Amino acid sequence: MMLVLASACAKVNAPEEIPLPETAPAVPLDGVARLLSAIPLGESQLREVADAVNSSIGNGYDEEYTMRQLFSCPGAGVGDEPTKAAGSYETPLRDLIASAVRSSTKAADNYGDPEEYLAALSSSDLQIYWPFADLWDGESAPVISFDPGDGNDVNTGYLMNADGSVQELLVDEEMARTRPVWVVNRNSDAEYLSLELLRRQDPSWGSGGGEIVVRPKATSTKDFKTLVVKSLIVNRQLDNWFCGGAEMVFKAGSVEDFRASTEAELKLYQPSITDFMVVVKRSQVGIAQPLNVVMVSEWTEALESCAFMLVEDDGGTQTKWKCSAVVKYNSKSYGFEMELPLNVRDDIIWRGQLSRKYFEKYSGKYTSLGDVGVVFELI
Repeated sequence: MMLVLASACAKVNAPEEIPLPETAPAVPLDGVARLLSAIPLGESQLREVADAVNSSIGNGYDEEYTMRQLFSCPGAGVGDEPTKAAGSYETPLRDLIASAVRSSTKAADNYGDPEEYLAALSSSDLQIYWPFADLWDGESAPVISFDPGDGNDVNTGYLMNADGSVQELLVDEEMARTRPVWVVNRNSDAEYLSLELLRRQDPSWGSGGGEIVVRPKATSTKDFKTLVVKSLIVNRQLDNWFCGGAEMVFKAGSVEDFRASTEAELKLYQPSITDFMVVVKRSQVGIAQPLNVVMVSEWTEALESCAFMLVEDDGGTQTKWKCSAVVKYNSKSYGFEMELPLNVRDDIIWRGQLSRKYFEKYSGKYTSLGDVGVVFELI
């Protein structure tokens, strides 16, 4: 089952929350980009965004700072506990945003009331995405752009000049590599518990390095192996760069520890599902990422195959993939039906049944799943 990470940050000096009508218009990305570009950003605001982005990275997420955290927990990244104090920044960015919206008749976009707009912005799924943030020199102000939503790799960006005027220029990924660029886009990974957070909360997920040691149960009468995902390599960008890095979601369904000896026992087994999400930043494309994650803990001789799906998460309405795993009993194969969740806009990298023979043949070797390489190992 998917675990959902919920932020417990308390709002401090945030705009008053106003209930929105069901027909309230979405906050336009381009309007937020123009709003941010018209704000004179100082050292405090640049450091705040950098702190949040670096914290998100450390928690296993993309280089992002969500509007929800910007308004409620200045400087906190996705996955952070509410430990960031608003007073740690001389003037939080949210205060400058609120001031700009309240003093301008244009900043509220399609909203008639500035407070309504601020409430919508602070509760939206919008964020500041800062690609290649680790290359920032610590001083330069950003060019601010937005996800055009049309698949183009070039879009309009805004840069405030020394005299306070705003300059328009074209922004592409190469520019983002050489100077700071903030992209206003929509968050797509905060709902997932990242692999890094899973490891912190549950030691059984391992540290991501070294070897996994498998110890059979004391009551075990048969040998079994454990299926591990050792590493992942994404060989090309899977999304337009304005959308951010790739959120790779692994899902496997199987019948673990299968030891049925009668048909009655066979009917008692229920398939189990393992899933986890790992973010591959754009700077990590083509570079192997060590995972070392257990997908099926007890793969017995009777288990012939598991259902496996790898998707790049793009959100949308949740749907399900009906699939099956196979076990053998008395020389006959039985399929266990199950449903693996996915979203309608997800890019399906690969899905289907993977057999024991497949894992044994390619154990410890890179196997190609489209534009992604994965190393499985049966240990």
